[in-house]
Amino acid sequence: MISACTPTIRRLALAVGLFGAFCGASAADDGRAAKDGAVGGGEIKGVVELFTSQGCSSCPPADAALKKLVDEGEVVALAYHVDYWNYLGWADTLASKENTERQYAYARMLGRYGVYTPQAILNGRDHANGADLPAIRNRLALMDEKGKGLSVPVDASIGGDEISIKVGAGKGRANVVVVYFDRARVVKVEKGENSGKEIAYWHAVRDIQTIGMWEGKPAEFTLPASVLIEGQGNSGCAVLLQSMKDKETPGAIIGAATVLAGPQGKL
Repeated sequence: MISACTPTIRRLALAVGLFGAFCGASAADDGRAAKDGAVGGGEIKGVVELFTSQGCSSCPPADAALKKLVDEGEVVALAYHVDYWNYLGWADTLASKENTERQYAYARMLGRYGVYTPQAILNGRDHANGADLPAIRNRLALMDEKGKGLSVPVDASIGGDEISIKVGAGKGRANVVVVYFDRARVVKVEKGENSGKEIAYWHAVRDIQTIGMWEGKPAEFTLPASVLIEGQGNSGCAVLLQSMKDKETPGAIIGAATVLAGPQGKL
C-alpha cells in the first residue's frame, strides 16, 4: 500500500506549468553536460519528476530517494515542490503554484482526479510512490523494454557563453522544454509535520520554459549560458523533449539531457 499524503480538496483542471524567463549574468565554462543521452557518463534510463513538499511527513524518504538517483546519474531527476500543503502550518520555501499546476496537468494525463505527495512521474507516462526506488527502477526498465523509454538523442553542453542543445531524429513531434533547478538546498523546517527537521533537497525546480518545437528531424537550439548563473554555481537545467496530449496537458518524454553550472557541489 502506498503511504503518501493526499490533498483533501480536489482541484479543477489547471494549465501545465510551462512558464518562465531567462535570468542571471554569466556561467562557469566547466559546467557538466549530458552527452548523447547520457548523464555522468552512463546511459540515461529515464526521467523522474518528483512532486514533494516540506510540509508532508511522507516526503523526506522520497527526497532521500531522489538524492540517490541524482548521485547514480542514470536518470534525469527533478523535484517539484508543491504548495497545497502550506495550510498545515509551514509554507514550503521551494514551492510554486506552477509546480502544483504541472502535477495537476499530469493527473489529467493519467486520468486521475487528485494528486498526492510524494508522487514520481516517470517519463511523463506513469507514476509511482516517490519513496519506492525499486518500483521506480522496475517501471522505467519495463517502459524501455516496451519502447516507451527515451528514444530520441538529446545533447546539451556549455561552450563559452552559450548552451548548445542538439536533438536527433525520431518519430513524432514534441516541445523542447527547459527546466531550471537548484542543485542542492538545505532547509530547516520550523513548523508543520516535519517541524524541527533539517532536510536536504536536490534538483528543486524553480522555473520551466518551452523554447521551441521538434518535429522529427534533427534540430539545434541555443541559450545564453547566463541562465545558469543564479545560485553561484548551484544551478542547473534539464532539457526535456516532451510530447503534449493537448495544448495544456503534458505527455510522454522521449528525450532528455542535463547541464550543470560550475563544479558539482555536495552537501
